[in-house]
Amino acid sequence: MQLINDQLAVKARVLPNTGDGFLMLAGEVGTWRGGYFASPPTQLPAHLKALAAGIEVREANVFRAVLRTPGEGDELLAARGIRPARYDVVVLIRTESVEAALAVRESAAYEKLADTMATASRRTHQIVAGNAGRLGDVDHSLDHCFLFNYFYADDRETLLKVWEYTAGWFQAKTALPNSALMQPLEGEPAGYGLVNHASWPNWRTFLPSLIFRPTFRSFVLANFKANGVAAQPIIYRRV
Repeated sequence: MQLINDQLAVKARVLPNTGDGFLMLAGEVGTWRGGYFASPPTQLPAHLKALAAGIEVREANVFRAVLRTPGEGDELLAARGIRPARYDVVVLIRTESVEAALAVRESAAYEKLADTMATASRRTHQIVAGNAGRLGDVDHSLDHCFLFNYFYADDRETLLKVWEYTAGWFQAKTALPNSALMQPLEGEPAGYGLVNHASWPNWRTFLPSLIFRPTFRSFVLANFKANGVAAQPIIYRRV
């Protein structure tokens, strides 16, 4: 790992990983205008929420996109033939283990949900993942701004190290209260080596730092670029 502006580097305060399993289904349904999601609401998120409620798991949540915040790595994705993440609807299921998540994916209730998403979407992305890093559990009972950041790097170990330092910046500068880093199991689609899920209480806790703090670009984005990391963050609201 190459650390740019290392005088700004602070490792994240992490908690032990959990044994949780995650089943994530993302769909590209509507349209974007620049960094803003521009399509009017549809019945799909509510329909998916109703279907997810019928699946017996630890928790299941549906999210709709609002905003794409600044990221890095479009050239890297193009060189690797990976399409950028533009998913505006996401279903996230959490189970007590990765084995349980794999079993849920084979259930009739989940297959109906996945078929519904696929029918409405131009493309979908589906993974079963384990927990690879944690700052704290994401509380879905609150009306927060929720992040899904779709990461790609040729070397996953480097990506994990870069995440630890950049997450430290977000803890220090935006008071990031939580984060659950999801790592797809071997054999799952490899377009994104890690997906970070996190939340902030409201826009003012993080968005001004991404716009006005020079160290967001000179440290966070610079370290992504120097280490061959594509970061594609999208902010969602829970349905």
